Amino acid sequence: MSQHTWRKSSHCQEGDACVHISVNAETILLADSATPAPSSVLSVGRDAFAAFVRMLKR
Repeated sequence: MSQHTWRKSSHCQEGDACVHISVNAETILLADSATPAPSSVLSVGRDAFAAFVRMLKR
């Protein structure tokens, strides 16, 4: 998955033990490691992710 640029969540402690995100035109990829294995990545559509974030903010 090296073709993706991974960013650490802004709500992390120090180190890499937190959620990492990679965004492209159609999907949001989520992982719990800065260098995730393909089997440990959650792929979510942009609309579904936006709805999820709105729900969390309530």
